[in-house]
Amino acid sequence: MIPVVAFAGWSGSGKTTLIEKLIAALTKRGLRVAALKHDGHRFELADAGKDSRRFADAGAVMTLLSSNEQTVLTELRPFSVWQALSTVHETDLILVEGWKDEPLPQIGVSRAANGKGFPAALSRYLAIVTDGEAETDKPKFGFDEIEELTDFLMKNMEDFTHFNAEGRAKMVDVGEKPQTCRTATAGARVCVSPETLRLIQTGGMKKGDVLTVAQIAGVMGAKRTAELIPMCHPVRADGIDLKLSLDEARCCVDIRATVSCFGRTGVEMEALTAASTAALTVYDMCKAVQKDMVITDVRLIRKTGGIHGDYLREDET
Repeated sequence: MIPVVAFAGWSGSGKTTLIEKLIAALTKRGLRVAALKHDGHRFELADAGKDSRRFADAGAVMTLLSSNEQTVLTELRPFSVWQALSTVHETDLILVEGWKDEPLPQIGVSRAANGKGFPAALSRYLAIVTDGEAETDKPKFGFDEIEELTDFLMKNMEDFTHFNAEGRAKMVDVGEKPQTCRTATAGARVCVSPETLRLIQTGGMKKGDVLTVAQIAGVMGAKRTAELIPMCHPVRADGIDLKLSLDEARCCVDIRATVSCFGRTGVEMEALTAASTAALTVYDMCKAVQKDMVITDVRLIRKTGGIHGDYLREDET
């Protein structure tokens, strides 16, 4: 994993200028630095008349412009910090501004003139940057001590890849794991009334074909698993297959989702997300006629591949 350190402070504390100076200092020392920022306010796209702005104004939800020297990607949707981090590659260090409530290694930033102090208790931070008073045993830097702060970052980069400031786990590094064929099958059930089951069976739901729409939703859910589960690695799935059937004896919709890939990490979460998304879609398609449906038995049925070997749930028939 690329080392990550975030700078947490209230608006007006000087975070952007501080990061700007750090990028310059780190770059002079030979590091390739990425900078990610969460802006709580709306920001504008490129100037009117520029290609990216013209495409966006025409309705494009994503635009990528690439020249021989640079690439710019614009998407008309917000990113979580985990999505943003997953896009970074070929850099030595990632500096993050914003997302101060996320479990990332953090340096607290506070400017006395702001009068707001730090966003969290000082024990939360690896170090602090301030021009005011602060009683703490953590390393403390002034806004003009860029070289000293740069030394601190470079000396502690290894720590930024292993744990966060709260001692909680970050996404596990799977870079050294061998690539193998992996599969996972998960299941779920949506318990419905006999009348709802009949309407699903006969195509009587006003929203359309329940099983077909839920099947498509499950495929979409599997593809977006890493966007929903913070510590889940993005996986390129080779195959996603959902089977939905009506179980008249149990009066339920039975869902099976199977995902396969050739990679360094398993696809259990993708299969579970696919099954769960399909189940939620069944509920959405039928809620106009029944509100007390129950989603149940979301479970991993089997998996293959990986260093932990195969798994088969014993109570599956």
